[in-house]
Amino acid sequence: MKIPANLAELPQLDTDYPLTEEQIASYQRNGHIYLKNILSAEEIGYYEPLIAGTVREHNYQTKPVGERDTYGKAFIQICNLWQMNEGVARYVLARRFAKIAAELMGVEGVRIYHDQALFKEAGGGHTPWHQDQVYWPLETPNTITLWMPLVNVSEEVGSMTFVDGSHTSGYMSRQFISDESHKTLASYIEGKGLSKTNYGAMNAGDATFHAGWTLHSAPGNPTDTMREVMTIIYVADGVNTMANPDSSARESDLKSWFPGVKAGEPAVSPLNPLVYKR
Repeated sequence: MKIPANLAELPQLDTDYPLTEEQIASYQRNGHIYLKNILSAEEIGYYEPLIAGTVREHNYQTKPVGERDTYGKAFIQICNLWQMNEGVARYVLARRFAKIAAELMGVEGVRIYHDQALFKEAGGGHTPWHQDQVYWPLETPNTITLWMPLVNVSEEVGSMTFVDGSHTSGYMSRQFISDESHKTLASYIEGKGLSKTNYGAMNAGDATFHAGWTLHSAPGNPTDTMREVMTIIYVADGVNTMANPDSSARESDLKSWFPGVKAGEPAVSPLNPLVYKR
């Protein structure tokens, strides 16, 4: 691992990662995709220490894993690291990632919604079935999340599990992430016989991308090491926020991630920079 002395040493991450028409079609059909080697081992070597260090600096969780609720057991969650560290900002605002996001969705440009580190501790619990966009005050299906491990992830920890094609269904449940949501959605998946995909072990610098409405979950961490994952959420440029956020969570997200923006106005604030435009 390399800790750069200054920003000039950090890789720019502005070169293209080429996608095939088949990959784009697969994402649009299934609502998720696994892409290998988006970052090289050398690039990960520069950025992992910066991200992990920022997470440690801003992690105020003091309860042991066993004493937390289901959500708290799932991971250490720190949001908008790009505002906390200039080096991490170079990672989050990277053109390489943003161009992939735009091309997978088939849109002209993308803005940052927000980033979040999701570090699943040794012995950490599972992440229940859920849809991310239940929380988001956005009036568009064109949202996408990059989910990138910063360390190699073994088969027993693995990637998330996705329900194929579920992004076309919109709301499947308005329940937030909880034991109840897991039971409700697991019963729905089983009852409908829906197909699922898990990509298994992943190397640092690989990534999955999934749509905001794609139903997904993640296993617990039975190992004795931290599962370090960084995520970046993108929204297509040129969309509006929800006219009337229909839950307290969406109202909270509107205030947190679109400060100063009123319902019905364009989804643009200083926290939502345009990171790629074709």
